[in-house]
Amino acid sequence: MPWLEEHPTSGRFKISFRWAGKKVRKTVRARSRADADAILKRFEETLDLVQRGRIEVPPDCPDIGAFLLSDGKVVPKPPSAAEPPPKAVALREVVDRYLAVHANGAMEKNSLATAKVHLEHFARSLRPSFAVQGLTPTDLQCHLDGRTRRRGKKPVPVSPVTLRKEMATFRACWNWAVKNGLLKGVFPSSGLVYPKTDEKPPFQTRSEIERQVARGGLSESEIAALWDCLYLTVAEVEETLRVAAAPGRPAFFSPMLCTAAYTGVRRSELLRIRVEDVSCETRTLLIREKKRARGQRTTRRVPIPVPLEAILKDWLTRHPGGPVLFCQEVEVVRSKKRRAAPTEVTRNEAHDHFQRAFADTRWACLRGWHVYRHSFASNCAGKGVDQRLINEWMGHQTEEMVRRYRHLLPDQQRAAIDRVFVA
Repeated sequence: MPWLEEHPTSGRFKISFRWAGKKVRKTVRARSRADADAILKRFEETLDLVQRGRIEVPPDCPDIGAFLLSDGKVVPKPPSAAEPPPKAVALREVVDRYLAVHANGAMEKNSLATAKVHLEHFARSLRPSFAVQGLTPTDLQCHLDGRTRRRGKKPVPVSPVTLRKEMATFRACWNWAVKNGLLKGVFPSSGLVYPKTDEKPPFQTRSEIERQVARGGLSESEIAALWDCLYLTVAEVEETLRVAAAPGRPAFFSPMLCTAAYTGVRRSELLRIRVEDVSCETRTLLIREKKRARGQRTTRRVPIPVPLEAILKDWLTRHPGGPVLFCQEVEVVRSKKRRAAPTEVTRNEAHDHFQRAFADTRWACLRGWHVYRHSFASNCAGKGVDQRLINEWMGHQTEEMVRRYRHLLPDQQRAAIDRVFVA
């Protein structure tokens, strides 16, 4: 005969009975002793019918207690077949599918190219045939520890910033694969140890950098890092713009460089400006952004300074045609090809013309278009322009970037400290 047992502390009830010579216990869901007694009575009736042969227990019944509690109505489930092991997906397959899906415009061309480079580094260190489902933190740590790049004949470690960017790209690829059923689980990056990063030096003038280099004791990489921090004073900006306006340059180059200098717009944003984005009535320039919001193209408007207004008006009078503001003419400088119509300027063409413009001048130290972005922010800060305005004009300003030119506010900082200690 079955009997009822109550746990002394939890108060839960169990029905105990003997079946096939063994004691069996089955927990019942009862809120009170009376409910438990009622369940026990029905249990006794069902057990009696089984013993009398009125109810037949299936031979493959997995749980006799559940069968009796359900008045003999529970149909045992057939034993489920073992879940087949997940297919071993190679790293190359995951990477190729991830890049192919995001090539439909979901990711910008530049970002897609960068993601491909990052993922190729993992394919090289882990092997393309690596079963990526078995990825472990040890595998990732070995990649971090062994990641180098060539500088001349010597391999040098990759910067910690680049390592973190590569890992973020791999994590995005992994998460996409999980959502699409190719992989399972969380990306195993917990506990990875990265080299320490150095805060980027503040923006500095040419004379400040030259003094540090003249003292000696700096490696090539340290010298290159200093020149990356160069910002031009307003007078130096004007000097470089005069150099860029020398004869023999493409027609678009000088107006494009002036726009970079007077607005702080990125090179990629300059290449996306269209003719209708220039508003001479409101003296504003519409900038088409790709970095401010993920998955969405946004815009911002920047004011056109008086010197740039005259330059853009002159350029529009001799614009070769087409929707893009800065474009190549039919006859391209230093090119044997003759094009049927004006074409957009590519990133590589813009960089090549920049390097050629300053190659044989005292401004050969300029690394690229971004120096004008640094200079614009630094000169605005030095003149006491409200930081909120600078952020709005520049777009996508980070606190790290602001710190790099905050030291250029000496007048404001002295006034603030004097308000505290000077009567």
